[in-house]
Amino acid sequence: MNDLPFGFSSSDDRDKNSGDGDNNRGNNDGQNPTNPFAFAMGDGGAIDPSQLGQIFSQLGNMFSGMGAGMAGGAGQGAVNYEVAANLARQQVGSFTPMLEKEHRAVADAVRLAEVWLDDQTTMPAGITTTAAWTPGDWLENTMPTWQTLCDPIAEQMAKTMDAGLPEEAKALAGPMMAMIGQLSGTMYGTQLGQGLGQMAGGVLTSTDIGLPLAPDQMGVLLPEAIAKFAEGLDLPAQEIVVFLAAREAAHIRLFTHVPWLKQRLLATVEEYARGIRVDFDGLQNMAGGIDPQELLTNPGKIEELMGSAASFEPVTTPAQEAALARLETLLALIEGWVETIVSDALGDRIPSTAALTETMRRRRASGGPAEQTFATLIGMDLRPRKLREAATLWRSLTAASDVSVRDGVWGHPDLLPDAEDLDNPAGFIDRVIGGDTSGIDDALAELERQFKDDGDIKDDGGKNDGGKE
Repeated sequence: MNDLPFGFSSSDDRDKNSGDGDNNRGNNDGQNPTNPFAFAMGDGGAIDPSQLGQIFSQLGNMFSGMGAGMAGGAGQGAVNYEVAANLARQQVGSFTPMLEKEHRAVADAVRLAEVWLDDQTTMPAGITTTAAWTPGDWLENTMPTWQTLCDPIAEQMAKTMDAGLPEEAKALAGPMMAMIGQLSGTMYGTQLGQGLGQMAGGVLTSTDIGLPLAPDQMGVLLPEAIAKFAEGLDLPAQEIVVFLAAREAAHIRLFTHVPWLKQRLLATVEEYARGIRVDFDGLQNMAGGIDPQELLTNPGKIEELMGSAASFEPVTTPAQEAALARLETLLALIEGWVETIVSDALGDRIPSTAALTETMRRRRASGGPAEQTFATLIGMDLRPRKLREAATLWRSLTAASDVSVRDGVWGHPDLLPDAEDLDNPAGFIDRVIGGDTSGIDDALAELERQFKDDGDIKDDGGKNDGGKE
């Protein structure tokens, strides 16, 4: 995108302004950051014997770094997040910090989008701060959320592995079990770091995968990724930026004013994690296929085996399939609602709205880079497969009633349509506007009671835990 809008500038322009071109992204002296042996490879991929000493030196440093990570507080638990963060930073490389004009550009785009969205939803603006992020910024700021998402999966995997080992094997392993657990955490951290490094270069906003990854009430655009996204669209760059800003603002309105929504998504991930089972026959077959001689002559085999072990696919259970179906439905409802209000807000103002809506619909439904990476990281596919059906349902409900009735459905999780309603929206709409309110009053009363109980607990501060006999 040659003519970046709203004050966006390319990384080359920022290098000139900062006077530090060497800090531009991907500055790894032509080497692959994920392959510590790349410098010693000849044209045919063979190892240069004269560089063998450096290879083992780098190998020692790599394991030394892993050991330090495992010994530190960040490495405790089922995932070594220190290793993950370090590998992701290496893969992302260095980026010149965003200029002040780019931060202002994001703020301007969001401010304009918020004004237009106000007419299409009863939910007020949720963004209080805005930012333009580099991929490195995205990595650093979203790591806490990734930890929340990945911990249940990795912990359940560790429990399943431990429970599946025969008692004889546990007795033989003895003190080494802790070391095996640390190695498992390092392997998962390695896969997580590689996945996040890939994802960081492709996400457009903080809500690109349908989950709020940025700090609460912060609206974020990533200009470098947006520029790449716009290259093949042949659409005005300024319209693309405002469209993406509107999507970001709509997502954050929903997550800000529907307090149970984020927790429901995370709880569904945890429910999926509880059903994880490991095929130990497959693990044994993999271990039996390891050739020690190949490990000595082909250093790249070590990385391949670590990746294979970390990403070993567990057996999918019926409970997991049910949790995944619920997650897909919820994501489709979120995306369909966002698509509806953004299209209504921008349709008469931005000519490319319809084309951009279809582009984003296909990107989300087919699984873009972010969704594919997420599926690799935690074994779940975050594609809203019924996005079109969800958008049709929200639009039909709006036409049959009004904006307030449509947005009121988000008042309680029990009021939301389910997968069958997406296939038969007319029946759901009849229940909402046709006078069948059975269960709605009870659901709202229960929600109010939960909020009151939460407030009482916070006010009490945990001091009055024996007030009633």
